Amino acid sequence: MKTDSNLEKVLASGEFAVTAELGPPRGADPEDIHKKAKLLGDCADAINITDNQTAIVRMSSIAAGILLKQRGLDPVIQIVTRDRNRIAIQSDVLGAAAHGINNVLCLSGDHQKFGDHPTSKNVFDIDSIQLIQMLKKMRDEKKFMSGADIDVAPRLFIGAAENPFADPFEFRVIRLSKKISAGTDFIQTQAVFDVEKFEEWMKLVRKKELHKKTHILAGVIPIKSAKMAKYMKENVAGLRIPDEIVSRMEKAKDVKEEGIKICTETIERVRKIEGVQGIHIMAVAWESIVPKIVERVGLLPRPPIRKEDSNANESKNPNG
Repeated sequence: MKTDSNLEKVLASGEFAVTAELGPPRGADPEDIHKKAKLLGDCADAINITDNQTAIVRMSSIAAGILLKQRGLDPVIQIVTRDRNRIAIQSDVLGAAAHGINNVLCLSGDHQKFGDHPTSKNVFDIDSIQLIQMLKKMRDEKKFMSGADIDVAPRLFIGAAENPFADPFEFRVIRLSKKISAGTDFIQTQAVFDVEKFEEWMKLVRKKELHKKTHILAGVIPIKSAKMAKYMKENVAGLRIPDEIVSRMEKAKDVKEEGIKICTETIERVRKIEGVQGIHIMAVAWESIVPKIVERVGLLPRPPIRKEDSNANESKNPNG
């Protein structure tokens, strides 16, 4: 089922896609979303909105997605299974779809012990693969997980995350294959710092021809400081940061500029890897740097698909 997803259209066109991450505020003021949307809107084909990332309470990803939609942008709402059971998730998906939100990234979510409510109860009624299956059933079969009929099915472009660097390494491609079989339309990977290891993973992906069955976007994180590089290397599970990168940041005279250089070098390398169809930029509390990164790697301007579709819709609706 084709949707109004700009991300889907860009990927289907064969263009190299760019998505960027937006962290919602820890409050009810929508102005934070508007400011970040202004920064990211012209340099990203779609904008990911985190769902209480690291188990810290923030504005709802769906509410933030509606604010982006009102600005004519293409949100990717993240949904974690940590906080809601299957009833609540299906209800939220219907609500998001009613607002024209098509892109959903399916995640398990960080354990609540890492956040600011460590004694809260988790849910994990279903896992991320079951969530993918459930959304596919809602979209393609017009059925809820229970088997009951849906009056009007949500039009969804279903995404999932994958970590090429976690152990056991050989299992990562098997897990990717399971997510694709469950119904994943696109994949966004954990941040790539070790490009050689990522290339090794992509060889296994191509061997099973999984790159022909889904769209793979490589994740990247621009590093602000040597302290941030060391912290992520030592404390963030699933990240593989070579010593060389930490050393470069420690020796740099202009650490932010060095972080940008590392990020752009990584993007230029992963763009050349067969099967990679885009990048996902996770600028942690540094959204202002994303336009510069996208421009430096020659990915501006973005394909005018969203603009063309908007103009076409206006021409068909003389009363609009």
